[in-house]
Amino acid sequence: MKWVALLSYIAMIIINGLASTIGINGKTTAEISNQLEVLFTPAGYVFAIWIVIYIVLSIWIFLHLFSKAENQETAIINLVTLTCLFNIAWLLCWHYAYFVLSIVMMVGLLISLILIYSSYPKGDTRFAGRLPFSIYLGWISVALMANISFVLKYYQWNGFGISEIWWTNLLLFVATCLAIYIRTVEVDVVFPLVIIWAFIGIAVKNGVDAGSLFYMPILYSVVLLIWIFVGKRKE
Repeated sequence: MKWVALLSYIAMIIINGLASTIGINGKTTAEISNQLEVLFTPAGYVFAIWIVIYIVLSIWIFLHLFSKAENQETAIINLVTLTCLFNIAWLLCWHYAYFVLSIVMMVGLLISLILIYSSYPKGDTRFAGRLPFSIYLGWISVALMANISFVLKYYQWNGFGISEIWWTNLLLFVATCLAIYIRTVEVDVVFPLVIIWAFIGIAVKNGVDAGSLFYMPILYSVVLLIWIFVGKRKE
């Protein structure tokens, strides 16, 4: 199953590379995202985190490729394969405008990552352990919110009469609470750093003139940065 995971990873890298450069179905991933002005979507440079994710994931796969697999490790490797397949499926749904289905695929990816993440002990910061999935899970948590925001705007949802600005601020608050929870309960400093990275990108994308959509991501980033250092471990 290790080699299946490796092949799935390679396929994911190739398809994502094609989608980001020459495009799939006539458009790149970024071009589709930029079709709508979604307030929760961060600036383009933020998506460079995918490079980091692919690198740390490749390190994880390499470190496990020639090791003797135990039952738990085999289960995790199978889940890693599943994350690659969900990643590919999400990308294809996105490029062929099956946007609702793309959310389903991303939820599947999120659940798979949660299962992997929860398989490791709290505070695990090893490259062969939880570290790659702290980064990956943090990013997909934000990406899912952005994806849902895009799809709702695409189908012209009225937000129950509540403005997109308020909904975006609510998502920022939810993501902040999630990051605080992960930092405190899971003793994980990497996850909130990923959230901070995304928040700063959201502030940059919206600009100073956006008011709360500039200042609130910055404020939440400061709160999370402080919490990284003062957050108590769960005994």
